Amino acid sequence: MAISTIPAVVATPRSGKFNKNAARRVRAAGQIPAVVYGAGQNSVAVAVDPKIITRILHSESGHNTIFDLDISGSGLAKAMIVDWQYEPIKGALLHIDLKRIAMDKAMRVSVPVQLIGVPTGVKNQGGILEQVIREVEIECLPSDIPSHLDVDVTGLEMNQSIHISDLPHSGSIKFMDDEGLTVAHVTAIREAPAEVEAEPTAAEPEVAKKGKTDAEAAPAESAKK
Repeated sequence: MAISTIPAVVATPRSGKFNKNAARRVRAAGQIPAVVYGAGQNSVAVAVDPKIITRILHSESGHNTIFDLDISGSGLAKAMIVDWQYEPIKGALLHIDLKRIAMDKAMRVSVPVQLIGVPTGVKNQGGILEQVIREVEIECLPSDIPSHLDVDVTGLEMNQSIHISDLPHSGSIKFMDDEGLTVAHVTAIREAPAEVEAEPTAAEPEVAKKGKTDAEAAPAESAKK
């Protein structure tokens, strides 16, 4: 389950202009700007502690983690991180979007797929394991969201595949992707194409230059006239 044990995330409502300068002031104060929406309520611009958000994103359930959001003046609400932006050079969080969650309503999320074991096609037949799909979209109640889905690939032989239909299924989870899609397969190692040596082209014979060039001869010709 993706329910967080992290203490409630405190969100302080922001007011005034919501431009780049205002966002910089929020970050200079040690917070990051965020927007909270969902559950049929109005969107609220807030500021939150980036350290707590980073802990959530780096947790086992990652952005699928459901946590308590304490919005000053509005009380506690269950929420998830649905979008986030990093500064490209230093990697600092710049902004996040938070969504209020109704615990009694099914929702769609993407969860990672983890491959367990070494396939026999790799160990005994010289193949390589390729994971084609790393996340699948599912629909379930918030309390049933798994942190990841494990699939055992030890029995995979050369040219065999694991499909979405082979992932762990339960009555509480509905897969939204085509069940026939390939998640992973064992294939032969691709050999790099041999380089074809280009045949040497016959070099044009160099014409020996005799006497002066046209440019050098031109002044002399002019002098004779």
